[in-house]
Amino acid sequence: QVQLVESGGGSVQAGGSLKLSCVASGYTAHGNCMGWFRQAPGKEREGIAVIYTGNSVTVYKSSVKGRFTISQNNAKNTVYLQMSALEPEDTAMYYCAATSAFCPSWAATLRVLAVEVFDNWGQGTQVTVSR
Repeated sequence: QVQLVESGGGSVQAGGSLKLSCVASGYTAHGNCMGWFRQAPGKEREGIAVIYTGNSVTVYKSSVKGRFTISQNNAKNTVYLQMSALEPEDTAMYYCAATSAFCPSWAATLRVLAVEVFDNWGQGTQVTVSR
């Protein structure tokens, strides 16, 4: 059983920055995938950034590429999401996710941003961006 705890959400003005953290505990395969998803009211949950913990390869949704950065600290079992140039459209509940098993062989493609790839989820942290 993997437990994921997010922190770092909050309210910022457009153009501002926030850094989310996700601490993982419990067993995960070395070389699993960890990612960040978000869900706005009335919308489906969408994957925005994933990191392959084996070699730090990253994948981003096009709308956040260049503004958000996913990174990891293996010693702390923590994954981060640095968000810059935030826009009101980024307002959502942000969720950390992890796979229990190894990343799929196609992990370096946009397919890895699918909800179905991940079997462990945190409770979420709210990010609100005002104009």
